[in-house]
Amino acid sequence: LGELNRAGRRDMKSEELKQKAKHELIEYAVNVAYLAIVFAAFTWYRRLILASYDITYTNYWFALIQALILGKVIMIGGIFRLGRSLEDKPLIYSSLYKTAVFCLFCAAFTVMEHTAIGLWKGGGLAAGLHEMAEKGGHEVLANTLMLFVSLFPFFAFRELGRVFGRDRLKEIFFLRRHDLANRAEAKP
Repeated sequence: LGELNRAGRRDMKSEELKQKAKHELIEYAVNVAYLAIVFAAFTWYRRLILASYDITYTNYWFALIQALILGKVIMIGGIFRLGRSLEDKPLIYSSLYKTAVFCLFCAAFTVMEHTAIGLWKGGGLAAGLHEMAEKGGHEVLANTLMLFVSLFPFFAFRELGRVFGRDRLKEIFFLRRHDLANRAEAKP
């Protein structure tokens, strides 16, 4: 009987781990999909602006790679519970605060990334930071502004999901109004 209880608990833990992994994978996929769409739009915008000056821009994959990395960075920030201190305030405050905190977190990650690249290439810590500084303040500021504008709707919708429930938010966005009204009437 004791063996059956242990086996049952192992199966339950295994099932919980599978569910958690599935949830994490779906969350990561949603993060990456949103970021890839936004970054691809900005990439095409950059390409079209540069084309007007007869400059060819072909870094299309950069948007996807950036989305894959930042999607994971956002999940790591969530594990550390970044930006949660204003969750009891109106949604506009918590959305703006989370956006600002995650922008700073992504900036810190970018600095660490460039530093690691400098070390990997054998140039030391300063080489990576120097490469970042060579971009110039205008490009760094533009990238930060782009990231802030991109992340605000992302966190606003996540906050709506947190308050109203993710399932309710899915219903509102993905069901026809008629089906939504029928579900509302059917609920007690």
